[in-house]
Amino acid sequence: MTELKKAELRRQKHSSLPVVAASSLAGTAVEWYDFFLYGTAAALVFNKLYFPTDDPMVGTMLALGTFAAGFLARPIGAIVLGHLGDKHGRRATLVASLMLMGVATTLIAFIPSYAAIGLAAPLLLLLLRLIQGFALGGEWGGAVLLVSEHSNESTRRAFWASWPNMGPPLGNLMAAGVLAILAATMPESEFLAWGWRIAFGLSALLVVIGLILRLYVQETPLFKEAQRKREAEGNKERKMPLTILFRRNWREILIATGSRMGENAGFYIYSLFIITYVTQIMGLQRQTGLTAVMIGQGVAVVAIPILAIYADKVGRKPILIGASIATMVWAFAFFFLLNTGQVWGIIAAAVGGLLIFAAYSSVIGAFFSELFPTDVRYSGTSVSYNLASLIAGSLSPIIALALYSAFGTGYAIGIYLAAMGLISMVSVMFAKETKGLKLSDLDEDLTPSLEKGKA
Repeated sequence: MTELKKAELRRQKHSSLPVVAASSLAGTAVEWYDFFLYGTAAALVFNKLYFPTDDPMVGTMLALGTFAAGFLARPIGAIVLGHLGDKHGRRATLVASLMLMGVATTLIAFIPSYAAIGLAAPLLLLLLRLIQGFALGGEWGGAVLLVSEHSNESTRRAFWASWPNMGPPLGNLMAAGVLAILAATMPESEFLAWGWRIAFGLSALLVVIGLILRLYVQETPLFKEAQRKREAEGNKERKMPLTILFRRNWREILIATGSRMGENAGFYIYSLFIITYVTQIMGLQRQTGLTAVMIGQGVAVVAIPILAIYADKVGRKPILIGASIATMVWAFAFFFLLNTGQVWGIIAAAVGGLLIFAAYSSVIGAFFSELFPTDVRYSGTSVSYNLASLIAGSLSPIIALALYSAFGTGYAIGIYLAAMGLISMVSVMFAKETKGLKLSDLDEDLTPSLEKGKA
């Protein structure tokens, strides 16, 4: 066999959809492991080591405040890394975001405590948390595009593009599982002294595995084709993708961002606020809520690809509208089940909510990819995804707690969550159904307007 044929076979192997999807899932799971690991450790460890106060609640609030800071950095990461991804390629940008996340998380393992270096300790922790959020801002969009743009003509794009969306629940499970094992196998004094650092140091190994898989995959064919056309036209320099995005595709940004309101607000209520509700409001053991969430996350990991197969048959809009309606209904059923105070009710509440999250997640990868043309697709998907996370995800636990404090009932939170579901449903109704669309068709639709602009 000639060297030319061998090279061609290697290119085909590197670009096979299962390999590309596995690469995207691995990287996304690692980055979300890092992101969620911080959130879990903030409540268990950081409040004691880096924010010691006379009031334990104040220390916890300060530690969780640094967790929230990661959300503020995500839109900035989406803008910067989305720009680089549209200008220089998806693969290189994804490798950079994974390395950035891995380095930041690993360094957290080596930060001395407040007792050792004083105020520098929480400041270093905050800095590395901001770097985590920045890196995550460019992760999801690139991971989804790596799959979507390799499946330009595939009739199973929703299925393949759903693989990166298994990353958040899988990463959450990994983070919770590693810390639970470490906490259960050593005395609390040792866990606080050094045991928790193992979980953060483990990130280095996971990043190496993710990098190997990502370096194994080639750049997407659609980006390479767009790059080739620019060079053929003598237009090697790209204009600012972000400027083009907000001028030409502002409507798509609103649709994409709005479509995630129910999904993202719901996710953090079903997986994070539920712990607060079960322990502080209902007075039950923390393990009850944690167990319910872990079961729900496991169900979501399995359900996402299954529902994505269905989305490839019936379309994107029916799944998203159905999930939005389910959000409006489950917003009240969720608190009814929690209020039973029974383990089965709490597990059912978490599983039902995270199944709705799975329905959203099964299709948003393909849905977002099919809204934007190649020249701004990385910026468009990343900015929209992270704007929704900032508006809905970061605020939903805070809003939920404020509503309960004001009205004394979980059903007040249900009204808020139902409103988020309504916003998602209305946003999706303004979108076109894109099942069966070739992503390259979006680029061809731009050709007449571009030629008119040159004339």
